[in-house]
Amino acid sequence: MAENTKPIALEDRGETGEKLFSPSAGRNKDVIAETLGERLARSSRILEIGSGTGEHAEAVCLKRPDLRWTPSDPDARSRASIAARSQEIDNLAPPLALDLLDQGWMGAAPECDALVCINVIHISPLDVTRALAGFAASRLPGDGCVILYGPFLEGALSAPSNLTFRDDLQRRDPQWGVRELDDVKAVFAGKGWRLDERITMPANNLTLVFKPD
Repeated sequence: MAENTKPIALEDRGETGEKLFSPSAGRNKDVIAETLGERLARSSRILEIGSGTGEHAEAVCLKRPDLRWTPSDPDARSRASIAARSQEIDNLAPPLALDLLDQGWMGAAPECDALVCINVIHISPLDVTRALAGFAASRLPGDGCVILYGPFLEGALSAPSNLTFRDDLQRRDPQWGVRELDDVKAVFAGKGWRLDERITMPANNLTLVFKPD
């Protein structure tokens, strides 16, 4: 796997020792933990893709100590931050170096019951969304789920701030961009998964829960 030496972060991150702190994660981690905590099955095994600073994983694990959470990130500095948190939380495993653009990433992924991906698919190529759906179809159990969080477009109902954000992202990288919800649904539908729940979140974000048809 080619090591990603430059983290994909759209904001300056604070540091305390090995731990990184994201301003946006600081604002949204509690509501995300509440939302996920209400939906993840008891004692389930979670694989998180693109865990970043590890703040979301930490918040969910503290709220739900029954979960077994495996974080991952392609960036070594982010993994060091997650590892520092995992040393303090029993149900948060050390992070894996997973990159969904690597062909063999699925072989390195552990068995899990649910896949969680927070604020990733808009700062990655569409192939990452396709990889998430492919993993769900081939590796998750029949009662499993995929939970995505982030900004999405909804045609004429799209929030103006999300349209502006999309344009800004595409100036940074033409393969990035806030995704149309219908396009994401189509990717998962192509693998036999449906959108089971759409949850409105603060700041024009959504939490999406996909389950097998």
